[in-house]
Amino acid sequence: MKRINYSSGAPLEAAVGYSRMVKLGDHIYIGGTTSVQPDGTVYGETPYEQAKYIFTKMIALLEESGAGKEDVFKIKGYLTDMKFAKEVGDAFSEHFKAVLPLFTMVETPKLNRESQMVELELEAFAGCEV
Repeated sequence: MKRINYSSGAPLEAAVGYSRMVKLGDHIYIGGTTSVQPDGTVYGETPYEQAKYIFTKMIALLEESGAGKEDVFKIKGYLTDMKFAKEVGDAFSEHFKAVLPLFTMVETPKLNRESQMVELELEAFAGCEV
């Protein structure tokens, strides 16, 4: 099975030595992703803005690998407060409501930076038929 590693351009990826996305055959995994921009700053002042940015970032990575949002079957969300669930759910629905993937959200005490409220992970299988 062929393995392909992808970067989103976030500075920490190169500094630490990890991939944002790994494609193993037709299986695609996007690791914990926050709204960090290529310049290292955090995008968005609300959980909705951060989640929307992250979903857009993830979809662009999927497309780079030859897949799309219709291939997504599982998303995990880590929120610094469960009161953000509605806003993150709204951003999720804008992108994935028609796809109906699994979606789990849990609360975590904190993320890498104080300004980060949302971190998301995604799994997909290229070539899914709905």
